[in-house]
Amino acid sequence: MPSVELRGETMTDEAGFHAECKHAFGFPDFYANSMDAWVDCLSYLRDEDAMTRFRLKPNEVLEIVVTNAALVKEAAPDLLEEISYCVAGINDRYEDYGEKPALKLVLR
Repeated sequence: MPSVELRGETMTDEAGFHAECKHAFGFPDFYANSMDAWVDCLSYLRDEDAMTRFRLKPNEVLEIVVTNAALVKEAAPDLLEEISYCVAGINDRYEDYGEKPALKLVLR
């Protein structure tokens, strides 16, 4: 299973979260540093659009590991909740297109 690690110590606010994600996922230069853009980029993991450095096979799942999740929860409690909500929404989007869910969120 492909995996990407997001370093929680850099995600103490929304700006840090987006900077970490842009680097870790390989988002394009035009990434808008918003949750809408985050959802859009991760909605094309099985397409040829190159919105991330990952290209998943039809049944593959990308594991998103947030390290130091307790630190994120303390510094930006709503952020982890929003990430979880968006991961669920992205997976629902894949299922709406007849595909298997593409993301698994792991908090460490």
